[in-house]
Amino acid sequence: MPLVNLRETTLRDLNRSLHALPPDTNETHWTVRHPDGRHAVAAGLDRAIAVEIEGHVGYYCAGMNALAQVVVHGNAGVGVAENMMSGRVHVRGDASQAAGATAHGGLLVVDGNAAARCGISMKGVDIVVKGSVGHMSAFMAQSGTLTVLGDAGEALGDSLYEARLYVRGAVTSLGADCIEKAMRDEHRAELAEKLAAAGLAGEVDPAEFRRYGSARRLYHFTVDNAGAY
Repeated sequence: MPLVNLRETTLRDLNRSLHALPPDTNETHWTVRHPDGRHAVAAGLDRAIAVEIEGHVGYYCAGMNALAQVVVHGNAGVGVAENMMSGRVHVRGDASQAAGATAHGGLLVVDGNAAARCGISMKGVDIVVKGSVGHMSAFMAQSGTLTVLGDAGEALGDSLYEARLYVRGAVTSLGADCIEKAMRDEHRAELAEKLAAAGLAGEVDPAEFRRYGSARRLYHFTVDNAGAY
């Protein structure tokens, strides 16, 4: 089980070692100590390995992740799991802006709060935030799910496409073309699945959530809707 101390090893050397792992590597569980807010820790991984980061990280931790399981035992800066393709990223603390931005797949779990634009332009990722999210979360989200156990800030789901948003707490306001939709059995089942994947099976009742989605008025520009853009 490799252990890397970033006060003794450079970040470049850590990421180079992770990227050089062969597909059949037996070095499948890595521990990273003293990240001290460094940026792009464990970015660009494409192997089925586990990376435990003991401390706070800066920008773009676990960005472009594929297959790997990355756990941050601390807070994460802007763009954690940005453009993630698959795998799982778990932030034990809070996440800054644009968590899960443009991510295509996988699961992002934030135990604390996520700041503005959580899930911006998400393209298939599942995001579960156990706290609250800031303004403009799920802005231009295209597909995937955003589940928020706390509250959501202003303009939730602005210019939303087909992503599905589940919020248990209060929503300050909805963005352009985002509306509340009925919670049917299929949505409660989907939500229960996402909560279970985030380790919350049996702890949270899907019936406590509201669902939000696209009104589908802004897919194509028409002059009648000009004021909504």
